Amino acid sequence: MDEEKLNIIMKLIINGGSAKSSAVEAISAAKQSNFELAEKKLKEADDFLIKGHNAQTGLLSAEAANEYQDSTSLIMVHAQDHIMTAIAFKDLARKIIDLYRIINKMKGEK
Repeated sequence: MDEEKLNIIMKLIINGGSAKSSAVEAISAAKQSNFELAEKKLKEADDFLIKGHNAQTGLLSAEAANEYQDSTSLIMVHAQDHIMTAIAFKDLARKIIDLYRIINKMKGEK
């Protein structure tokens, strides 16, 4: 595997992990009724996912152009797993934050 491809794969892993961490922080903020911070952290997660998606698109484009012969590797599967898990986790975080908002309304809080 060449260095350029490895760098792209690492971007997938890093941005996927960062997006998931931001989503976890968003849930924690919502649990403390800090919905402004929760929304900020969800936006941060989205920004990391966009970076990851851009890296993924570049890799897929290069593969489609036949620039990479052996496109499947364990590290590539791992990188894709990070992105997909982060997307699912961010979506779940949105739902959890919405539930915290409902709970706060029911309790008479902001």
